[in-house]
Amino acid sequence: MSRILLPTPKRIGRRKFLGLSMAGLGATLLGGCDRLSEAPQFLDLLGSAEGLTYRMQRLLGGNALAREFSAADLSPDFKVNGTQAPDTPEYAAFQETGFANWRLRVDGLVVKPLDLSLADLRALPQRTQITRHDCVEGWSAIGKWQGPTLGDVLKSAGVQPAARFAVFHCADFYERAADGTGQYYESIDLIDAFHPQTILAHRLNDEPLSVGHGAPLRLRVERQLGYKQARYVMRIELTDRLDLLGRGKGGFWPDRGYEWYAGI
Repeated sequence: MSRILLPTPKRIGRRKFLGLSMAGLGATLLGGCDRLSEAPQFLDLLGSAEGLTYRMQRLLGGNALAREFSAADLSPDFKVNGTQAPDTPEYAAFQETGFANWRLRVDGLVVKPLDLSLADLRALPQRTQITRHDCVEGWSAIGKWQGPTLGDVLKSAGVQPAARFAVFHCADFYERAADGTGQYYESIDLIDAFHPQTILAHRLNDEPLSVGHGAPLRLRVERQLGYKQARYVMRIELTDRLDLLGRGKGGFWPDRGYEWYAGI
């Protein structure tokens, strides 16, 4: 992780910092996350903010809430970004049956591994929240999300004492890299995993998730940037380390230069 910077009165918040600095990236933003991952000035920007944000949010307390909005604030269009649909036979088969045969696997450092259907997830207590999605490309949208809290799911599985991170293994391949690291994955620490606004969303704006928005299940970790909101979640693995996954940085985009902690 990047160096930790102590907050001082002269430093500005990450949201303002990103907003001011984005103006200098110009046409780079038009290419999306893949182009941004190749821009050294953008990676330097993220690196300079991560340590400060992580430390400040942890000092403020693990349960500080992201802002929630009213139904009147909903965006007329919530952009589909990145993968439009996973290009695998397995996902296509799930889609053909309306995800009736899909299961979420919860394993790793848990007491009782789980295989949960959509019906199982819907039977859990549901949280509904209207929040803003902030993308590193410079756009944002407000949407209404519904699903069980990740904390409730992990409590059902039982968290072993050694666990430190929750890893989300997804159905999509953003690229099929020669080193075998092209499958999308993301991770968060257990503080964010048990945050009351961290949910496994299966509905957006009172409708089942569309394929473009991550059907049948996606992560919402509301205090972090958009690239942390893993879509097409197939498996949640609890682990004590991240360096053995992918390229060792804890997520598809962190493996390609983005910061692992993307707090806002």
